[in-house]
Amino acid sequence: MAPERHASGWHFTSDVEEFLARSRDFLHSRPDLHTVHLTVTEQLRRKGPRAYGDQAPLLGHLVRADGGVGAALLHTPPFSLRTTRLTAAETETLVSDLLDLGHPVPGFSSERATAEAFVAVWERRTGMPARLSERQRLYRLVELTDPSPMPQGRARVAGEADRELLIRWYDGFNADAGVHAAQGGGDWADFRLSYGGVTLWETPDGTPVSMAGVTPTVAGQARIAPVYTPPDLRGRGYAGAVTAEAGRAALAGGVGELLLFTDLANPTSNALYQRIGYREVADWAVYDFGERTS
Repeated sequence: MAPERHASGWHFTSDVEEFLARSRDFLHSRPDLHTVHLTVTEQLRRKGPRAYGDQAPLLGHLVRADGGVGAALLHTPPFSLRTTRLTAAETETLVSDLLDLGHPVPGFSSERATAEAFVAVWERRTGMPARLSERQRLYRLVELTDPSPMPQGRARVAGEADRELLIRWYDGFNADAGVHAAQGGGDWADFRLSYGGVTLWETPDGTPVSMAGVTPTVAGQARIAPVYTPPDLRGRGYAGAVTAEAGRAALAGGVGELLLFTDLANPTSNALYQRIGYREVADWAVYDFGERTS
């Protein structure tokens, strides 16, 4: 789409370079809270505007009264629209602008307070009911601590010979999470292998039993994702061990802030990540919108 500027201060575009030219400093100001915007726009730069689907993305930034950027928006259909923190007034103007654009919003994801406020306005303005589909928590690694006891075995970086295994486990992770994958398993595996972005834990006989991925580093931050252990191998400490080792390798490689998201419906994983040194940054909420009720 051609760039659009609204009286509210929101500017919209589908051009990732234009978006980053205005928003980069703002996004880099809190790389932890803006981790998804940073990693997704990096993928759009690398793979082009159809990196996440058949439709071009909608990108936006809000220019505040002092001329600085105060918020950012990211939508890569068919996934949820995401924003950084918004005030109540900014939420109202954003909903108005999206409706003026005729831009469909299948779902919304942001920090919990912003998500709740946006959903309330969207429901009121559109009559579309919202369903809370996931509650997440963003964690930052503060002090890496090995799980105790450590399972027998060792960590290693996945290589080309592991490609088919990575595809199966990536598909298994998405099936367990009940999410629509952002890309095919083969593309995901090839990209992660290109920079050593998956760590495996293997038993003493060399059998891989768990994996932890790490996103590319952008603005000094990277995110652990995904972590997966096949169902029949769970409960043996493999996930904690491989996550710790993936984190150790990322820090050794120069990552300044190592982050991860958890599903708050899974107390086991939340407790595990805290035991190995992760601490809460903020809670997130993900909503899906249904059909108009009237």
